[in-house]
Amino acid sequence: MKYYILTLSLLILFSCGKKEKEYNKIQIPGLERAVTVEKTEDAGDYTYLQVEEEGVSYWIAVSREDFKPGEKLYFSNFIEMKEFTSKELDRTFDQILFVDFVSRQPGGSSGVQEAGEKASPHQRTRVDKMLDSIKIDPAPGGISIEELYGKSEEYKDKEVILRGQVVKINRDIMDRNWVHIMDGTRGERSDLTFTTTDDFEIGDTVTIKGRVSIDKDFGGGYVYPLILEEADLVK
Repeated sequence: MKYYILTLSLLILFSCGKKEKEYNKIQIPGLERAVTVEKTEDAGDYTYLQVEEEGVSYWIAVSREDFKPGEKLYFSNFIEMKEFTSKELDRTFDQILFVDFVSRQPGGSSGVQEAGEKASPHQRTRVDKMLDSIKIDPAPGGISIEELYGKSEEYKDKEVILRGQVVKINRDIMDRNWVHIMDGTRGERSDLTFTTTDDFEIGDTVTIKGRVSIDKDFGGGYVYPLILEEADLVK
């Protein structure tokens, strides 16, 4: 995966008598960012965190988890959303980063998606335990996650069918849901991410059909070496 150092203009909203928008520029390290939690709000599938990075405060959203003010967190992959409205919070954020995975240890922010040679021992153990509990055969006419990664160039821009168990969901980002599945195979990578307008629950076993994209860059350092796009549930 290629990483880029980008400069973003973060919109920070202050309440000091009257509301004003102030633009702060920060450097985006392509590898990993370190932030300190200032405030937390849970809503729906997400925990919204106001964080501080090098004197700049801004908001990020992560899969729902218990965080406390003062904690140090690390992340790398994210999608930047502007004028995002959270229905659960009844609030619109000028700008917010939807983070794929956060770690409490430096060097551990790659998450399940990067759970290969770069994963920390703790992550590797967690992923191994998940894989030990998942054994799902390919659907009729379909392929395994291992085969997809092994023959990624062959399947590029083609539609494929896969079956797996849902292990993670990020909902309603860029008008779509981002779903991670595993089938128990242990190839170059162990899980597959696909985008869809269908909704699932963690633990569901699903069969999906989608188009294979290689080195897909959604901006903000959020680059997928391989992802299934516009996937639909196969019934």
